[in-house]
Amino acid sequence: MAAATESRLALVRRARRVNRVLAQRYPDARCELHFRSPLELLVATVLSAQTTDVRVNQVTPVLFARYPDAWALAGADRAELEEIIRSTGFFRAKAESLLGLGRALVERFDGEAPARLEDLVTLPGVGRKTANVVLGNAFGVPGITVDTHVGRLVRRLGWTAEEDPVKVEHAVGELVERAEWTMLSHRLIFHGRRTCFARRPACGACPVARDCPSFGIGEVDPQRAAAMVKP
Repeated sequence: MAAATESRLALVRRARRVNRVLAQRYPDARCELHFRSPLELLVATVLSAQTTDVRVNQVTPVLFARYPDAWALAGADRAELEEIIRSTGFFRAKAESLLGLGRALVERFDGEAPARLEDLVTLPGVGRKTANVVLGNAFGVPGITVDTHVGRLVRRLGWTAEEDPVKVEHAVGELVERAEWTMLSHRLIFHGRRTCFARRPACGACPVARDCPSFGIGEVDPQRAAAMVKP
């Protein structure tokens, strides 16, 4: 359990220990969006806002078949595009982002998804979270993706008290080796989806319980907690 007077060195060691344990718990941690190119991942990540990766993966095969490149996306019929992505929610706003994204890629990047964060964040519908997903998983550039799971878990773990995603990103980046940033994000997301739930975490089945100052906010009985864990 982390102490209230934990030193900076102790915090770094604890964070890296948690990362190692989560790596053992989730050896298959990965981006759960299906994609074959940086552009496909960029589009899928834009669609993933306020919905599940499972839902996005149900939609993108049809979407990518209909609009296989940035030129096709830029010239898409809005009504048709909206209908294809309707089930992901907020489909009108997402369609607007995708149309603008396609046009921007064609006009400024020769139809290709750029490989620099400073370029990605200038695109419609793309913030730092989406940019880091694309950089880490399509280009191999380490990045910390601060989604709702990552933000919740790093605060529960006592790595930072920050709420702003950019501040969280920088705070976590100072604790864990840069080479680990992308995989750490995946491991935290896997853990948040499978064990450390928002409403009632399965504390009694948590592999990092000894390093978590929030242990006890959820179910602590080992058997009942184990029954809560999702595969």
